[in-house]
Amino acid sequence: MTTPKGTILVTGANGGLGSAIVESIASRPDLAAYHGVYTVRDVAKAGPLQSALQATKFHSHEVMSLNLSELSSVREASATINAKVSAGEIPRIRALVLNAGHRDPQGQTRTKGGLDTAFASNYLGHWLLVLPLDKINEVSGAFEEEEWKKIFADASSGTVESVVKGTWSPSPDDTSKDPRGLSGIRRYGASKLCIIMMILELQRRLDSDPELSGISVLGVDPGLMPTKITTDTLSWPTRSLIFIMAHISSRISPNGMMRLPRKSAGDVLAAAFKTDPPFGERPKGLYFNGSEPKEVSVEAKDAEKRAAVWKASVDYAELKEGETRLVHWA
Repeated sequence: MTTPKGTILVTGANGGLGSAIVESIASRPDLAAYHGVYTVRDVAKAGPLQSALQATKFHSHEVMSLNLSELSSVREASATINAKVSAGEIPRIRALVLNAGHRDPQGQTRTKGGLDTAFASNYLGHWLLVLPLDKINEVSGAFEEEEWKKIFADASSGTVESVVKGTWSPSPDDTSKDPRGLSGIRRYGASKLCIIMMILELQRRLDSDPELSGISVLGVDPGLMPTKITTDTLSWPTRSLIFIMAHISSRISPNGMMRLPRKSAGDVLAAAFKTDPPFGERPKGLYFNGSEPKEVSVEAKDAEKRAAVWKASVDYAELKEGETRLVHWA
């Protein structure tokens, strides 16, 4: 086997979209030439990932355990990857695909540290995974109520804390009072807004760093897919209907609300590797709805709120001097 061109790291590689991304990588000779680092919550239960890797025998890869809701697990994973790159065991990182996601379909869960699990898994864990990696430089209105149209009322620490700990949209103890699980969906959406804020804020900080300014940060909205995170609590007939609707919708409107995992996987990999329009050689801070450029929300553009979320991330992750090469990290 030839020496890999670089390393692709994919989180949540055992999920519906994650395994589709891995299958696309493994089945395409241009991408299979990269070394893959695929993280899953439980290596022993990574059946979908293992099935995806059967697409080829010529793709160098490894599977790593990572619990994004536990900051100690994230730090351990970052340290392991850094050590392997430094020792020459794996090539430098070419692309980070931060795909893993968590949603509470009913009720509410929190981490051992008391953080909302969706916030910790979808945003803070990914934020902490990226910041210490030191070899990466070479390289439609779901809620009508007015109160839910804005997630961060202001940039105060108390407002940010309410999102971090999930008290902004708590699930009632009696699930019958929220049968559709809208409280959990709102918390999930809040964590995703933080990720979009991270795209813009991290890109801004990277661009002002003379050593890391060559790194590009992009985001892709994969749409609603018939994967476990969407259908886990639904009845079999409803799951079947969603799967059929996704097939039909993907043909009628490729970037519509409902899509198939293989389509979204292609969009994610295009953002990571393509250099032709609408990407370009050095795309910076871009966001896509599938394969189409998309404007981020007014809140995501709010520099004051982005700075507040970044500061909270530093505090809750307990990031210290020396843990990241980013100059303007604090």
